[in-house]
Amino acid sequence: MKELLINVEPMETRVAVVQEGAFDEFYVERSTPAPLLGNIYKGKVTSIVPGIRACFVDLGIGKNGFLYLTDIVGPSPEVVEAVQMESGKPAAAPLAGHVQPRIQDLVRVGQEILVQVIKEPLGTKGPRLTTHLTLPGRFLVLMPMDGSFGISRRVDDHKERDRLRALLRELRAPTDMGLIVRTAALGAQRKQLAGDLRFLLSLWKRVKVRSVRSVSPALIHEEYNLTLRIVRDHLTEEVTKMLVDSKPEFQQIQRFLAQTEPHLRSRVEYYHEAVPLFEKRGLEREIERFYNRKVELPSGGHVIFEQTESLVAIDVNSGKFTGRKNLEETAFVTNMEAAKEIPRQIRLRDLGGILIIDFIDMNAQSHRQKIFNTLQNAMRKDRAKTNLIFLSEFGLVEMTRQRVRRSLASVNFQECPYCQGRGSIRSALTVSISALRQIKKTFLTSKKPTVEVTVHPDLAGRLFNEDRNSIAQIEKEYHGRVVVKADPTLHLETVKIQPV
Repeated sequence: MKELLINVEPMETRVAVVQEGAFDEFYVERSTPAPLLGNIYKGKVTSIVPGIRACFVDLGIGKNGFLYLTDIVGPSPEVVEAVQMESGKPAAAPLAGHVQPRIQDLVRVGQEILVQVIKEPLGTKGPRLTTHLTLPGRFLVLMPMDGSFGISRRVDDHKERDRLRALLRELRAPTDMGLIVRTAALGAQRKQLAGDLRFLLSLWKRVKVRSVRSVSPALIHEEYNLTLRIVRDHLTEEVTKMLVDSKPEFQQIQRFLAQTEPHLRSRVEYYHEAVPLFEKRGLEREIERFYNRKVELPSGGHVIFEQTESLVAIDVNSGKFTGRKNLEETAFVTNMEAAKEIPRQIRLRDLGGILIIDFIDMNAQSHRQKIFNTLQNAMRKDRAKTNLIFLSEFGLVEMTRQRVRRSLASVNFQECPYCQGRGSIRSALTVSISALRQIKKTFLTSKKPTVEVTVHPDLAGRLFNEDRNSIAQIEKEYHGRVVVKADPTLHLETVKIQPV
């Protein structure tokens, strides 16, 4: 049983995917800053950087987009993936055997260009762009700039692939455009695919008209909001129920389905009970756990997630679990539980980029193979593109996961202004030693008989007790008096010193 739960607030929309009673996927979208992924813009090239074979494009959003050479002349990721699935071998580069052109040969400063956002701005980086536009529909993805066609890699039944391939030929799509059949098309009939294609071709016509009439920089096409994207991409036959706690969003979904999949309208319900939807389903507690570094495993072991600037480190520990037989068996049981839980946590936390998983060392090759197979199978549920490398001799699995948006943690947290992202603060002893140095310096520079020290109560307690002798020694050396005051509003590292 699969359910979709949608919670809509004035500033934020959240979606939970519940599979067989377990929280399986989580999506969040906020109204500020406005989401850009999937939007099509008529931009203007502002600068060209030959050294990195890229250019910057003004989109009119306050931050320039980044356009690589390969996103202008190479095949789009969707085309590469689809062609590889169709042929069973890597897609040939369109310029194979030829010298790749220079970025300055393809674009010029001041040139107007139609681009699409394929990656949200991350940190100080602007959005990543492509000229290979894609327009996703319910069953198909139209690629106006690419002439290839393919079928989603998630459709692994050969008979179904053959059926869908035959339907694609019957549709007689424009030969200068590409199509990809989405997973949602499983079991779909020719009439449904034809209707989707007509909608996408009409949409592309509107995009072209707007691009001609608009003056750059301008937004030409805006992607659906999170609610409609979830309906388009997730509301399939396997979904038994969709609950929405917003009446306007519920009505919007009903109108959308009336045009696309009328038979699914009965599965969408308006939730109007007094107890909030996520609270009633126990999801709020689950969401809070996403922000914890530590994830407990059933046996007593645990997994630690550490997100850094360059990669995500995932460490598996046996914790309280000591096993019943030997160290090898303990490691295998803990690693097996972690291999099932880690992919789920990666999806829920929306972790991307480079991920390194440090499993507990195992000697048996059969155990290592089983762990990797379990991890690989669990990752197949992930909608994002992933690549895994087999366990190294050190028990490490290296993997990459497509990152197009900020992770859940980066959306909800900011760098700590006290520890500057270190994740720790100075110990009371360290701050006390620093305070004593400042007291000495104040006596030397001020020539005042009394120095007043205001600190957090925890530090004040240390200065009154463990460090009392040190203060007495300073008072004797400088013939003065030190007055310690406690202020609970101060940070633990803050020391205010004033001569009086």
